Amino acid sequence: MTEQEMIMASVTKALLDLKAAAKLQPGAQIVIGCSTSEIAGGKIGKASVPEIGEWVAKAAISVCNQLGLVPIFQCCEHLNRALVMPQDAAIRHGYTQVCAVPQPKAGGSVPAAAWKLMERPCLVMAVQADAGLDIGDTLIGMHIRPVAVPYRGAIAAIGHAHVNAAYARLPYIGGERAVYREA
Repeated sequence: MTEQEMIMASVTKALLDLKAAAKLQPGAQIVIGCSTSEIAGGKIGKASVPEIGEWVAKAAISVCNQLGLVPIFQCCEHLNRALVMPQDAAIRHGYTQVCAVPQPKAGGSVPAAAWKLMERPCLVMAVQADAGLDIGDTLIGMHIRPVAVPYRGAIAAIGHAHVNAAYARLPYIGGERAVYREA
């Protein structure tokens, strides 16, 4: 198996695991944060690899499309952690669009590749996603709606990058007399 095939297969498996653990339904939004520097064995933000970005974006978009999920890609701090997503979904959710086009060294290799691969991409300031996949410790938690539940699936690393994930659950309210599931 080539490096490209291994990375794409790992991204696919990680997203399938997260979808199952979070019980995501079609239309659910999933944030993907990724450091290609970390995948390649470098330090986050210091050694961007556009080819790896294309492989990750291509795999994530493909699996999300197959599952009916909305793929959302978090940019780096140079674009204030803005997110690339399909414009129709951004409009449907009322997200604030911003004006920039991600580049490998100003936004990140994965968001830059996603921008080119999506039919009608846009950049939004923030989202409240249902789940997220974090490849390389990019800190995606700010874009997951409360209450975020940490999740570690079968894929612990992609290349040299640590993999972590989270999904949202509804907040529990009401105290000791509350009933959280109907019989």
